[in-house]
Amino acid sequence: MSTETMMVHRDQQPIYPIWFADTFEGLEEAVLPLSLSERRVCIVTDSHVAELYLEQVEQMAQKFSYRVFSFVFPAGEKHKTLDTVKDLYKFLIHHSFDRKDVLFALGGGVVGDLTGFAASTYLRGIRFIQIPTTLLSQVDSSIGGKTGVDFDAYKNMVGAFYMPKLVYINVSVLQSLPTEQFASGMGEVIKHGCIQSVDYYRWISEHREAIRRRDMSALKEMVKGSCLIKRAVVEEDPTEQGIRAFLNLGHTLGHAIEKEKLFTMSHGACVGVGCTAAVWLSVKRGMLLPKELRALEDLLSYFDLPTRVSDLSVDDSLEAVKHDKKMDSGVVRFILLKAMGEACIDRTVTEDEMREALFYVAGV
Repeated sequence: MSTETMMVHRDQQPIYPIWFADTFEGLEEAVLPLSLSERRVCIVTDSHVAELYLEQVEQMAQKFSYRVFSFVFPAGEKHKTLDTVKDLYKFLIHHSFDRKDVLFALGGGVVGDLTGFAASTYLRGIRFIQIPTTLLSQVDSSIGGKTGVDFDAYKNMVGAFYMPKLVYINVSVLQSLPTEQFASGMGEVIKHGCIQSVDYYRWISEHREAIRRRDMSALKEMVKGSCLIKRAVVEEDPTEQGIRAFLNLGHTLGHAIEKEKLFTMSHGACVGVGCTAAVWLSVKRGMLLPKELRALEDLLSYFDLPTRVSDLSVDDSLEAVKHDKKMDSGVVRFILLKAMGEACIDRTVTEDEMREALFYVAGV
């Protein structure tokens, strides 16, 4: 077993570590600072992840915790709701969890977001740790303290900023991740290069073959590279008042497409289409060259991510944008690229421009 760590800071003070490992064996060492020998642990996971990893993590937790419980809810975005959170509250109350106990979020972004939100609100705050098991959650959603649930089909409309005590990343789980979920995570990986580091973007492109065959060395390098970028952004802007909005590249139109398609497309697929639209707008405004758009589309396609979406209602998608939580006094904070690896916030993108971009990705 090999492990590495990096620390996330706020106001130059360390607030939680990110552990990188190739098994779950390092979890016992990672949680030592939490002093769990006399505390309860509740592992929160979904029905898919439970079949794969719950037993392993339960066995590890029993080595360092007074008592271990598991709360399993049905897998899928449609269960990322206040109703599921309510069920979790009832479970915690029934088993007498107090503020010094801890929740483990074992799973992908849905599990991490929902568990974090429940942790932020149960008894006004109970400790939790992230154990992300998908590429998307390892490189993005588990880091930075964004938690939340969907509300009436509006994605992440109810939530809070609440930091985990630890993020424990077992990179080896990516080798058996279903193709669609791996592709979904690659949408966020590529986005990180687009917004913050042209060198990382080029590294992804140059190592695409090793990444696609899921070579462990390449996976470790890629996950750490994305986490470094995510860490740098959230440390500078922990509550999304400024540059953290850069992480929303592709999300304004991507979330609208996701909702219009009734969540039948993966989040990463929608981000891929949304990034294509945003980069198309950046080209239209003269900030990028057409060949850079073509190169991005080629890279996304290589990792099985769509750059077009069929049967898209442009009008319905635009209507969804108006309800997006990234609106600022009725104005969309749109993320564009001044150059590859250099994002910017633009409040002047018009509805007509967004319509044109949607027509482009709709192939109209």
